[in-house]
Amino acid sequence: MTGYGRASAVLGTVALGVQVSSVNRRSLDLSIGLPDEWESLEAEIAAAVRQVAFRGKIHVEVEAVPAGSGEELAWDEPAVAATLERLGRLAASQRVAFQPTPELLWQIASSRRRPAGLPGAEEARPAVLAAVAEALRGFAAMRAKEGESLRTDLLARVELLRRLVAEVAARAPQVAPGYREVLLKRLREAGLELDLEDERVLKEIALFADRCDVSEELTRLRSHLDQFGQGLGAEGEIGRKAEFILQELSREAHTLGSKANDLAISRHVIELKNELERVREQVANVE
Repeated sequence: MTGYGRASAVLGTVALGVQVSSVNRRSLDLSIGLPDEWESLEAEIAAAVRQVAFRGKIHVEVEAVPAGSGEELAWDEPAVAATLERLGRLAASQRVAFQPTPELLWQIASSRRRPAGLPGAEEARPAVLAAVAEALRGFAAMRAKEGESLRTDLLARVELLRRLVAEVAARAPQVAPGYREVLLKRLREAGLELDLEDERVLKEIALFADRCDVSEELTRLRSHLDQFGQGLGAEGEIGRKAEFILQELSREAHTLGSKANDLAISRHVIELKNELERVREQVANVE
């Protein structure tokens, strides 16, 4: 599910900005961007995110800039020196002459800038976690709104699936009698006058009726649709359970189609499968 939340706070002379965003993904893929000085807060931020999200590619970005000016930044000289040293060793190992240029030095230094006067992690912890919590509230509210829209859409699709199953159930009892009429017509056209009570005719019709009996599949389809509809009204994580039920629905629909031996039922099954695929695509966005 998609979502976005933002919050800001002030910590001494430092302005905090927190952004939480997500796009659809079947599992939880969480990434967190923090100033180096606050990396020890990552685990707590991750735990806070997992309280409100179970799925999605989620990114949390915590920014810290001086409250008075976005340009008040300090060079991270140890980091710049360490980078140059590593580049020098790499060049030496490849027997390449390494002479840092002013342009290269500027690029490395610019990428290693950090806010001046950034407080330590423990001092920043209350303000950072409070800002993250506020951003997550907005993030969760947006996802909840999308979730309600998805729920409404899925409930409508469940009703359509129920109608298709009902149409198959209404047609199914007519299949065997229809086959009997076709069989007798073919026998007559072949010049074989057999009585309706002939044992061979009765046996053939009975075998056909057994092969095309879909009562069990219809019962299971109704049961799975009931479970699916009930799950949409449940609280908490429902996405994975819904996906499992959809697998079972698809399996029953496939069996139904292979046993039908009837053009009208086959058409309904095709519609059923198409609608199940649309539901599956939607459920991939649901927690």
